Amino acid sequence: MTPILTALRTALLGLAFAAGLALPALAQFTAESRAYYQDWLKTASRAEEVIDASRASSAAFEMLRKELTSYRQRFLEGRTKNADRIRTLQGQLSALGKAPEEGESEPEDIARLRATLETQLRDLEVPRIVSEEAYSRANGLISEIDKIIRERRTRKLLERGPSPLNPEHWPGALRTLSRSVSSIWNETASRIGSATTAERVSNSLPALLLLLAIAAFLLLRGRPWAHAAGDYLRQFGSSGRGVWGFIVSLLEVILPFIGIICLAAAVELSGILGSRGSLLLDYVPGWALLILSFHWLGNQLFSSRLENDLVPVQEGRLNETRLMVDILAVILVLQDALVNLENIETIPTSVHAVASFPLITAAALVMLRLHRIGAKRRQKQTSDAEEDGAIAAGANRILTLVRRASYLLGFISPLLAALGYVNAAEALIYPAVSTLALLAALLVFQRFLGDLYGWLSGKGSEARDSLFAVMIGFLLAALALPLLALIWGARVADMTELWSRFLEGFQIGDTRISPTAFLTFAVVFAAGYALTRLIQGSLRNSLLPKTKIDPGGQNAITSGLGYVGIFLSAVIAISMAGLDLSSLAIVAGALSVGIGFGLQTIVSNFVSGIILLIERPISKGDWIEVGGLMGYVRDISVRSTRIETFDRSDVIVPNSDLISGTVTNYTRGNTVGRVIVPVGVAYGTDPRKVEAILTEIAKAHPMVLLNPAPYVVFQGFGADSIDFEIRAILRDVNWVLSVKSDMNYEISKRFQEEGIEIPFMQRDIWIRNPEALTPSKPSSAGQPAAASASAPPKPDLDDLQQDAGDDADSDGDADADK
Repeated sequence: MTPILTALRTALLGLAFAAGLALPALAQFTAESRAYYQDWLKTASRAEEVIDASRASSAAFEMLRKELTSYRQRFLEGRTKNADRIRTLQGQLSALGKAPEEGESEPEDIARLRATLETQLRDLEVPRIVSEEAYSRANGLISEIDKIIRERRTRKLLERGPSPLNPEHWPGALRTLSRSVSSIWNETASRIGSATTAERVSNSLPALLLLLAIAAFLLLRGRPWAHAAGDYLRQFGSSGRGVWGFIVSLLEVILPFIGIICLAAAVELSGILGSRGSLLLDYVPGWALLILSFHWLGNQLFSSRLENDLVPVQEGRLNETRLMVDILAVILVLQDALVNLENIETIPTSVHAVASFPLITAAALVMLRLHRIGAKRRQKQTSDAEEDGAIAAGANRILTLVRRASYLLGFISPLLAALGYVNAAEALIYPAVSTLALLAALLVFQRFLGDLYGWLSGKGSEARDSLFAVMIGFLLAALALPLLALIWGARVADMTELWSRFLEGFQIGDTRISPTAFLTFAVVFAAGYALTRLIQGSLRNSLLPKTKIDPGGQNAITSGLGYVGIFLSAVIAISMAGLDLSSLAIVAGALSVGIGFGLQTIVSNFVSGIILLIERPISKGDWIEVGGLMGYVRDISVRSTRIETFDRSDVIVPNSDLISGTVTNYTRGNTVGRVIVPVGVAYGTDPRKVEAILTEIAKAHPMVLLNPAPYVVFQGFGADSIDFEIRAILRDVNWVLSVKSDMNYEISKRFQEEGIEIPFMQRDIWIRNPEALTPSKPSSAGQPAAASASAPPKPDLDDLQQDAGDDADSDGDADADK
């Protein structure tokens, strides 16, 4: 016996001894629980003996493992039993305070209550301890069985047997296979002419005739009926043409398959087959479904020209490709028939090698043929995938990798079989074929779901490239992972073990995180979040508008309620999921470290947002100016504030800038504000007349308040004009630009009527040498060349501009015209 098993048994005896000391605790066990635990002890002891001997068959180990798994699941449930009651008792004990130390005493009533609570707590903890120990023991035994089975399968996979190329094995293989087929045929022939079979057929003749009639109709008329159903479905609209075609194709598989099932049932009912034939007959419907499925898959891939990079094909070779797919299905059926025949008859290893080698070689040749058929087509699809986008290109690269790996295995498998590694060759070639078929089926179903979505949504064929189609592709790929694992040799027990571990979750301190707890958290939090948004909408649209609270205060109330509601939803969801909030202290500590290093700005903006919502120095709808930016506040969140500028662009300002920086709020508390309109008139104009006109214009505008009344300020004597300003208080400062524009229009009109001139700047420029601008006359024919050479050069334009500037600066001749 191994040291591990010895230790487990010692622990079990110790636990049993401890349980014996706690007889009151065990008294709460029902008779059924005690009997169940005794059965578990016997099963565990038997499993340990079988594991130590390691002589049982793999099938026996699988049965034992299944039995242990049921026990383990029961003990897993027992680990959390009475958890709520235990927490209640622990809380009661905590409320009583710390137990007195040795030599100390406490009131008799409290001591009696403490002893009662401690006894109850021990009584409830014993089943949990027993379940914990039994669970650990069952889990260990299951792990040991899985290890034994994996080792056996690995040895069988790498086992080298006789080479199928050795001619010595061929005669014996032929004789063995012929004898097996002959025994099945002779057994059937002997039963056909027997009186027992005739009597059985006579007694079940009506049922036989009915089954044969149904089988004949479905096999002969299945395709026409499927097409008739398609014609009927197309009456509902041509937009669902892809959906109707897919349904028709499925009917072309389902109807013949039902017919084959009826035919097999009729043969079984007649009793004409012997024991061996009956065993093989059970596999006939599965073989028929395999052939029909591959044929359907070939039609879907190539007849409808489904673009894919998994099994590409050249134009004009579609029929050949469909034939190759059908041949692969026949090879898979023959291989499965050979395996089932070995289960019925005792066949030597050499016979299996000789019989499997042609099938392996044929499958490899078909795979290589498919590879060559699609050689040119793949180049075009690669360029098309690059144009379709990153997602399509990535998916095609994965499919290309899978195809190349499958074809490589198809090349290697016959070599391994020729060397005697027939099991390894079979474990490579047939899963490769099944993998290609499964991925091709995923492509077909993804296209069908895209067509279905396009039909329901009205998008048509465009839905195939939508986000829905991509999400469906990812979902189908995730669902195909377990099937791929089973195809490549994983056991069903391995899948169920992974699923059990997934449902079991993982432990964090005293809290176990499981999918059930996570689902509870998600549902409760989603419900709380939806309720919070519903209350926010009701307040924002129904209740708050009827109050006298300003829009900024309404926004602060709804935003604050949203944050509180989300926080309470999270806390309630965590509690309902059974998570211990005290364990979040570790997360809070780690979060504080993160805040200290990298989240300072985010936390600063968050705190600033809370301050803005509470103090409300700015509110939604205010006209503010911050950091040289001016606009209206449109939204205040916990991290930032959105400001809409006057050119209708949104600017996101961190909340910390609004708290720590200087902010000008033009509409804080009310919308009353001042407008200033500067005006200049020419010298010589009567200032009192100008003042009277400007005052009249200001008072006449409807947006200007008369209390306080507007007034005109004589600013002074400017370089070019006499300067005035209109200063008025507006009812709504948001209209300041419109008011200023209206006043300027009215000022221009009144000044023109009164003959008042609005000056503008003018400059007179005096040129020092104006003769330089006069073009020089050409020299006469009789003039000496020397005279022409001594003429002054033509002035440059830059020199003229420079002289003009110097003259204006030095002589002071730049006068303003009035």
